[in-house]
Order: sequence, then structure tokens, then C-alpha cells
Amino acid sequence: MRLIGRYDSPFVRRVGISLHLLGLLFKQVPLSVFSDAAEVRKFSPLGRVPVLVLADGEVLVDSAAILDHLDEVAGPGRRLIPAEGAARRRVLRTVVTATGAADKAIAISYERRRPAAQQSAGWVDRCRVQIEAALGELEAGWSTATKTTQADITTATMLAYARRVEPAIAAEGRYPRLDRMAADCESLEAFRACPPPERTSPQIIDVEKRA
Repeated sequence: MRLIGRYDSPFVRRVGISLHLLGLLFKQVPLSVFSDAAEVRKFSPLGRVPVLVLADGEVLVDSAAILDHLDEVAGPGRRLIPAEGAARRRVLRTVVTATGAADKAIAISYERRRPAAQQSAGWVDRCRVQIEAALGELEAGWSTATKTTQADITTATMLAYARRVEPAIAAEGRYPRLDRMAADCESLEAFRACPPPERTSPQIIDVEKRA
């Protein structure tokens, strides 16, 4: 299998980590949706990442669809989102909240691509408020699980990305439960195998807006 996309995207990264956790062999093809846009569109007409090209040539686009396929391949005992019941609903709610926060962080990054005179401070502030609301909900409801699930993976990758885009909004110590979870996750071999860029001051992050 081939995973198209770069790990500076939290959506690409969560797929790469999931593949590693499930022990599924793949090769990453680190194409950028900006500098390699034409090449990306050969796999994904909309130019979106991540893309997973299966061994038989079938192409899967969108991280949610890819992760659903990986859970099917993994089977009931190893899947990263429970198959049914309250446990499934809890994980899905967390994933939706975390991906929503990632979307808003990416929206801030995209706004910074616009000429300075055209950037909307009001829009950036609105996105910050939404990210803070998501982080607050995740922090308040977080409970340590005995098994790493997609809730952990998606939340940890979102948090790492948000801290690169808006360091102050997710400053360490502000959300101690999420801090501990993310530190535990980032220490795992699967996470270390999919490193994001080094954290810097707020900047434009070269990722697809929604995948």
C-alpha cells in the first residue's frame, strides 16, 4: 500500500499512525497538496490528502473512509474504533470533536495564506474560540483507556498540529489530561514513525484544508 501525503497534516498523520499500530505494511509518498498538486490529482481529482492506494490499485480518499477500511481489515479484536454500542459512540464523538478542532486550526493556517490586507482577524478569532471549545470538551471528558483507540490517535495528532499553528491556544499545562494522553501517545513507536515537523512559531502549514 501507498499513503499519499505529508505528516504535517494531522489527517495524513493519523492514518500513518493507524497503519503502524495495526502492523500493516505501507510506503509513504510525501506529496504536498501545494507544490505537488498536479501529482496529487493523479490519485485524488480534488487534490485532497490523505490518499491510500491499496495493493490491488484501488484508491481510497479521505481519512475517515481510509480508517474505516483499516478497521475492517484489522477485524473485531484489533480495530481502532469499536464496532458497536456505547463504546463506539464515545470514540466517534471524540474523533468528531478532535477533527473539528483540526479543521479550525487548518482554517487559520489557510487564512494566513491570504495577503495581509485581506486577512480577517474576526474569522481567525472565531476559529480560535471553536478550537478552545473543542479542547475544553475533550479535556473535561477525557478518561484513560487501557487500549489505544482512534480517539487517542486523532486527538493527539490534532493537539500536535494546533500547537504548531497556535502555540498559545493549546499551551502545555492548560489541558493537563490531554497533555498526559498526548505525551503517552507520542512515546509510542507508531507515533515516532510518523513525526510531524518541528514546532515553530505560528506559520503557514502546508496541508489540505479538510481530509
